[in-house]
Amino acid sequence: QVQLVESGGGLVQPGGSLRLSCAASGFILRYYDIGWFRQAPGKEREGISYISSSGGYTYYGDSVKGRFTISRDNVKNTVYLQMNSLKPEDTAVYYCATPRARYTTVVPPFDPIGYGYWGQGTQVTVSS
Repeated sequence: QVQLVESGGGLVQPGGSLRLSCAASGFILRYYDIGWFRQAPGKEREGISYISSSGGYTYYGDSVKGRFTISRDNVKNTVYLQMNSLKPEDTAVYYCATPRARYTTVVPPFDPIGYGYWGQGTQVTVSS
């Protein structure tokens, strides 16, 4: 059974940091590109970061560029999202997702149609 599980969310003060993890089970993550998305209450889902299967290509949305870093450990079958300088507007449920097929590049990177598997999400709340 293919499954993606996000973890690492929580409550953090503005300016703080969190590291989210996206762990895969039922398939070998190193063959797949990964996207991170988020959705705040009352807002549309927003693509925020993308990494290729090799890790050689990364892409960020304007709202997180320079503050968030995506990486992957293909030995651990896990992708990470390091989030620094967090702001209240970063408050959302964060999701990782992957295409259904190996070696599939999603173009454009944040088109949700390109993703077939989604995790259940992890809540990030930035508040003092």
